[in-house]
Amino acid sequence: MSRPIAPTRADFRHFRRLDTRWMDNDVYGHVNNVTYYSYFDTAVNAYLIEKGVLDIHGGGTIGLVVETGCRYFASVAFPDTLEAGIKVAHLGNSSVRYEVGIFREGADSAAAAGHFIHVYVDRDSRRPVTLPADLRGVLEGLV
Repeated sequence: MSRPIAPTRADFRHFRRLDTRWMDNDVYGHVNNVTYYSYFDTAVNAYLIEKGVLDIHGGGTIGLVVETGCRYFASVAFPDTLEAGIKVAHLGNSSVRYEVGIFREGADSAAAAGHFIHVYVDRDSRRPVTLPADLRGVLEGLV
């Protein structure tokens, strides 16, 4: 089986700076694999909050993660500064597939690349809803 090729910056639509933390490192001296999923959540949700389409405390529509995955290409460690590239690979009626690349600051190739799928639901009923128009508009800019 051939090793997948790391995505590059050109594969993503938006970037967000992320600072590694002391606690991100594991006993092997690099950022632990599970920490990347936190980076993914932080990059995407911060973007949506900044764009005014996600109200984590009172919004009627929330995104629930139903699938995740990640591939690792190079180690990163505290005190590296990272940049998360994000894009929307699929925009459905009530779901979105985000793809995220984690880059060392200034690097062209991703150290890790992953995805997660949000299904947007009504906060109270937890039933899927059609993406609100303002959210869809922001997400279309990441396709």
